[in-house]
Amino acid sequence: MEAHQGSRPPRGGQRSTWIAFAGVMMVILGSLDVLWGIAAIANDEVVVVGGHGVLVLDITTWGWVQLILGAALAVIGVGLCIGNTAARWAGVFVLAVNAVMQIVWFSAAPLWAILMIVLDIVLIYQLMINWEEEPDARR
Repeated sequence: MEAHQGSRPPRGGQRSTWIAFAGVMMVILGSLDVLWGIAAIANDEVVVVGGHGVLVLDITTWGWVQLILGAALAVIGVGLCIGNTAARWAGVFVLAVNAVMQIVWFSAAPLWAILMIVLDIVLIYQLMINWEEEPDARR
C-alpha cells in the first residue's frame, strides 16, 4: 500500500501545491498592485517611467482602481491558501481583469505592464489546471 492512498484529501477537494503557490503569488501581486495604486494616487510623476501617462483618464483615477483591485487580489490569494473553492473562480476572474487592466499602463510603465500580464496568465493557468474537484459523496 502506498503512503498517499491511506491519507484523506484536504477538505474541499484535493489541491496541488501549485494552488498554494498561486495563492501566495496573488498575495504578493495584490500587495504590489496596492503599492502601485498608492504611488499613482500620491504622486502622478512617480509611476510614469518612460511614457506620458495612461491611455484612458488620468493616473490618479487608475491608481484608485489599481488599489482596489490589488486589495481584492490579496484577499482572494489568502482564500486560495486556506482552500476556498470560490476563491479559485474569483481568482480567475480578478486575474483576468487585472491582466486586461494592465494595458492601460503600457504608455506609463511598459515593462511593469508586460510582467504583470505574464504573471496573471501563469496564475490563471495554475488555477485552471491544478485543481481536482471534490469526489462525489455517493461513491
